[in-house]
Amino acid sequence: MATKALITPEKFYECEVKRRRVRTTGPGYEPFWKLKTLADALLDGDTEFRCKDCHGPLKLHRRHTPGTPSYLEHKLKVDSEHCQQGARFLEAADGRAHRQSATPVA
Repeated sequence: MATKALITPEKFYECEVKRRRVRTTGPGYEPFWKLKTLADALLDGDTEFRCKDCHGPLKLHRRHTPGTPSYLEHKLKVDSEHCQQGARFLEAADGRAHRQSATPVA
Protein backbone atom coordinates (compact mmCIF):
# COMPACT_ATOMS: atom_id res chain seq x y z
CA MET A 1 0.00 0.00 0.00
CA ALA A 2 1.41 3.37 -0.99
CA THR A 3 1.73 6.01 1.68
CA LYS A 4 1.30 9.70 1.10
CA ALA A 5 4.10 12.04 2.04
CA LEU A 6 3.13 14.17 5.00
CA ILE A 7 3.45 17.85 4.21
CA THR A 8 3.84 20.23 7.10
CA PRO A 9 1.03 22.78 6.96
CA GLU A 10 2.05 26.30 6.09
CA LYS A 11 1.58 28.90 8.74
CA PHE A 12 2.42 32.52 8.02
CA TYR A 13 2.16 35.10 10.76
CA GLU A 14 3.59 38.00 8.74
CA CYS A 15 2.37 39.27 5.37
CA GLU A 16 1.81 42.35 3.25
CA VAL A 17 -1.56 44.08 3.52
CA LYS A 18 -3.10 46.55 1.11
CA ARG A 19 -3.40 50.06 2.54
CA ARG A 20 -4.29 53.51 1.18
CA ARG A 21 -2.44 56.78 1.52
CA VAL A 22 -2.97 60.33 0.28
CA ARG A 23 -1.52 60.82 -3.20
CA THR A 24 1.55 63.05 -3.35
CA THR A 25 0.81 64.11 -6.93
CA GLY A 26 -2.73 65.36 -6.40
CA PRO A 27 -6.09 64.74 -4.75
CA GLY A 28 -7.26 61.27 -3.85
CA TYR A 29 -5.71 58.11 -2.51
CA GLU A 30 -3.27 55.53 -3.85
CA PRO A 31 -2.90 51.89 -2.78
CA PHE A 32 0.35 50.49 -1.39
CA TRP A 33 1.50 47.29 0.34
CA LYS A 34 2.68 47.37 3.95
CA LEU A 35 4.43 44.58 5.86
CA LYS A 36 2.55 43.66 9.07
CA THR A 37 2.13 40.85 11.51
CA LEU A 38 -1.16 39.02 11.13
CA ALA A 39 -2.25 40.00 14.65
CA ASP A 40 -1.82 43.72 13.83
CA ALA A 41 -3.56 43.31 10.47
CA LEU A 42 -6.59 41.68 12.09
CA LEU A 43 -6.77 44.38 14.76
CA ASP A 44 -6.67 47.07 12.03
CA GLY A 45 -9.39 45.31 10.03
CA ASP A 46 -7.28 44.63 6.93
CA THR A 47 -8.84 42.26 4.40
CA GLU A 48 -6.37 41.97 1.49
CA PHE A 49 -3.25 39.89 2.12
CA ARG A 50 -0.33 38.75 -0.05
CA CYS A 51 2.86 36.82 0.57
CA LYS A 52 5.81 39.06 1.37
CA ASP A 53 8.19 36.90 -0.70
CA CYS A 54 6.32 35.74 -3.83
CA HIS A 55 3.42 38.27 -3.77
CA GLY A 56 0.93 35.44 -4.24
CA PRO A 57 -2.55 35.39 -2.67
CA LEU A 58 -2.92 34.05 0.86
CA LYS A 59 -5.84 32.38 2.63
CA LEU A 60 -6.74 33.43 6.18
CA HIS A 61 -7.53 30.74 8.76
CA ARG A 62 -9.14 32.30 11.82
CA ARG A 63 -8.93 30.49 15.11
CA HIS A 64 -11.77 31.07 17.54
CA THR A 65 -10.54 28.88 20.37
CA PRO A 66 -8.38 30.45 23.06
CA GLY A 67 -4.66 29.85 22.79
CA THR A 68 -4.55 29.04 19.06
CA PRO A 69 -3.55 31.93 16.80
CA SER A 70 -4.94 32.70 13.35
CA TYR A 71 -2.59 32.06 10.45
CA LEU A 72 -2.22 32.46 6.68
CA GLU A 73 -1.24 29.98 3.96
CA HIS A 74 -0.81 30.13 0.18
CA LYS A 75 -4.06 29.80 -1.75
CA LEU A 76 -2.31 28.14 -4.68
CA LYS A 77 -0.24 24.96 -4.43
CA VAL A 78 2.08 26.24 -7.18
CA ASP A 79 2.96 29.30 -5.09
CA SER A 80 3.78 27.09 -2.12
CA GLU A 81 6.02 24.93 -4.31
CA HIS A 82 8.12 27.89 -5.52
CA CYS A 83 8.01 30.40 -2.63
CA GLN A 84 11.01 30.33 -0.30
CA GLN A 85 8.69 30.19 2.73
CA GLY A 86 6.28 27.63 1.30
CA ALA A 87 6.05 24.26 3.04
CA ARG A 88 6.32 22.33 -0.24
CA PHE A 89 9.37 24.38 -1.33
CA LEU A 90 11.19 23.70 1.94
CA GLU A 91 10.52 19.95 1.73
CA ALA A 92 11.47 19.59 -1.96
CA ALA A 93 14.77 17.89 -2.69
CA ASP A 94 14.98 18.66 -6.41
CA GLY A 95 16.92 21.93 -6.11
CA ARG A 96 14.14 24.19 -7.34
CA ALA A 97 14.62 27.96 -7.29
CA HIS A 98 12.46 30.63 -5.69
CA ARG A 99 10.27 32.59 -8.11
CA GLN A 100 7.50 35.15 -8.00
CA SER A 101 3.88 34.00 -8.17
CA ALA A 102 2.36 33.42 -11.61
CA THR A 103 -0.75 35.23 -10.34
CA PRO A 104 0.55 38.04 -8.09
CA VAL A 105 -1.86 40.17 -6.11
CA ALA A 106 -1.63 43.71 -7.45
